[in-house]
Amino acid sequence: MAENQEKVDVYKVPTIHEPSVKDLASIAQNNGLHFRDGELEELQGYISQTLVRRYQTVNDLIAPTLPVRYPRTPGYRPEPEDNLCNAWYWKCDIKGAAEGILKGKTVGVKDNKCVAGVPMMNGSRVMEGFVPDIDATVITKVLDAGGRIIGKTNCEHLCYGGTSWTNDTGPALNPHDKFRVSGGSSSGCAVAVCNGEVHVAIGADQGGSIRSPASWCGVVGLKPTWGLVPYTGAVAMEITIDHFGPMARNAYDCALLLEVMAGYDDGLDPRQPRDLQVPEYTDYLDGNIEGWKIGLLSEGFTGCDDDVQAVVRGAAETLGKAGAVVEDVSIPLHTHGIAIWQPIMTNGAYRCMFTGNGVGHHYKGYYAESMMTKLSQGYKMDARHLSEPVKSAVLFAEYIEKNYGNRFYGRAQKLEYETNASL
Repeated sequence: MAENQEKVDVYKVPTIHEPSVKDLASIAQNNGLHFRDGELEELQGYISQTLVRRYQTVNDLIAPTLPVRYPRTPGYRPEPEDNLCNAWYWKCDIKGAAEGILKGKTVGVKDNKCVAGVPMMNGSRVMEGFVPDIDATVITKVLDAGGRIIGKTNCEHLCYGGTSWTNDTGPALNPHDKFRVSGGSSSGCAVAVCNGEVHVAIGADQGGSIRSPASWCGVVGLKPTWGLVPYTGAVAMEITIDHFGPMARNAYDCALLLEVMAGYDDGLDPRQPRDLQVPEYTDYLDGNIEGWKIGLLSEGFTGCDDDVQAVVRGAAETLGKAGAVVEDVSIPLHTHGIAIWQPIMTNGAYRCMFTGNGVGHHYKGYYAESMMTKLSQGYKMDARHLSEPVKSAVLFAEYIEKNYGNRFYGRAQKLEYETNASL
């Protein structure tokens, strides 16, 4: 009987309110576009009758989403007395598979990754109150391997910082000296690992955000090769420099977590090659480094304190005695590394994290819609709550784009490619 029923068009609340001629005239003026009399009215009719309907169709279709495989409760926001060094934004208890190489391991998650049903703030009031509806790919991988996630760790405000003091809930304190910074932006990860609250943590790194806090808190942290670990389901800063990586108390657990996190994500992350291969990294930890080649980057010592240089060279000497071949190498462009990185980070993050709402544009892959919507609303309604570093980046990036276009971004990307080709 249902098959014989005629299809009837019913009213639907419009996804997009049709633009008025006045709206279009304002946009035209802002973009330096000129129209003859009557042209805007014609365009307004076309947009209203054709484009708006197509966008409505896209809205009405059901889009695929990432899986949520393991039961959990929302958890809770810890009280100060239950939050050692302010390492945690949110505590929860999500048990993964009964068996797997992470069985018995507790895991902390930097709060820029989606964990379904668990609030996410990314260090900023503009995201406060957001509850993801998906698990980031690395979350599913960790749970499938038997890991137990016990909370979201604090990070810098929108991950844009390297000290530990810009998080809107307060700084993550260095466990060794609470009057010193713990590094960032994966501050809470390093602090929780150092305090012994978790075995491992999942950090993120665009310009030192795993390596700095790991170093300053005295734990092991690794920024993997770009694209090795899928970034799907997290707030991106700039897709050409986004990295997820492991943090742990020792090298073995760090390698173990990398084994779990790494791997191809079926085309959902544009950072990854299709032929990505993942070895068992823990197999390399047999103590035998005979014949391994280790380069000491000459330019990397520029500006380093004498005691830091002595520690690094002493470690290299120890590795040499153990059988490795240690050699000085030179990459002249490394001297300008921060300068080359800056336009990529500033203008790239502006387009990806700010105007791109934490996901960006122009690639095939997974777009976390609910997260994008929350960031879009947050930027419009609560931009006054952005941190000073983020505000300064937005101002300068838009100034550069308005006056110079994106040529500095393009030049920096070419120089970054040349630098990598020297490795």
